[in-house]
Amino acid sequence: MSKYNHDTIVPFKDSEQTKKEQVAGMFDQIAFRYDFMNRFLSGGIDVSWRRKAIKELAALKPQKILDVATGTADVAIMTMKYLKPEKIIGIDISEGMLEIGRQKVAKLLLNKHIELQQGDSEAIKFDDNTFDAITVAFGVRNFENLEKGLGEMLRVLKPGGKLVVLEFSKPRKTWFKGIYNVYMKAIAPKAGEWLSKNKDAYQYLNNSVKAFPEGETFLHILEQSGFSDTTLKRLSLGICTIYCGTKRKV
Repeated sequence: MSKYNHDTIVPFKDSEQTKKEQVAGMFDQIAFRYDFMNRFLSGGIDVSWRRKAIKELAALKPQKILDVATGTADVAIMTMKYLKPEKIIGIDISEGMLEIGRQKVAKLLLNKHIELQQGDSEAIKFDDNTFDAITVAFGVRNFENLEKGLGEMLRVLKPGGKLVVLEFSKPRKTWFKGIYNVYMKAIAPKAGEWLSKNKDAYQYLNNSVKAFPEGETFLHILEQSGFSDTTLKRLSLGICTIYCGTKRKV
């Protein structure tokens, strides 16, 4: 059973498929326009959000990194640029997104350092204590079972390893809330329909952001899942948040 409302928010309400299957199918459908839509809908500010999230790992100097819900490998590629680890493995349930990611990695001649695999964030196919750090950008919101996904990430992290989560959140300032709500309810789904021929995907974006247990609530969930030294940083008037947590040293 799902413990959080957001676990039950799905892209296609009338579908018989599980959330996981629906999310994979949705991303397969919009993969060809995903990077463009990100830049377009955020006015390009999503690039600086990713950069800030990656810089949370700079002091740790991780050499082996797992990028969960890697999508088209934006975070993996940017992490390689800024942190230069030995190896980044990106996993995602959408083969369509991974295919575009692989093309980007190959074009940048990064195949030796970045490996993209189809994989489920709630059943990660790596041994305990494998990675120095884990990144997830705009992925935890799509988990079918949030606690299971967090538990798996904790398991494959080395003791002392760090998790960095970048996720959409809701603004707090009253004057900005109205603008944001109009944008998320009307403009983003319309733009999504126009540019990627998929209104459901961008309607799902709004619904899943609204239902996600954000802020201090998410920090509490991280702590309950076994992470320590949890922190959050709100970006761009609160429409995006960086969450960090560490796996305790034995």
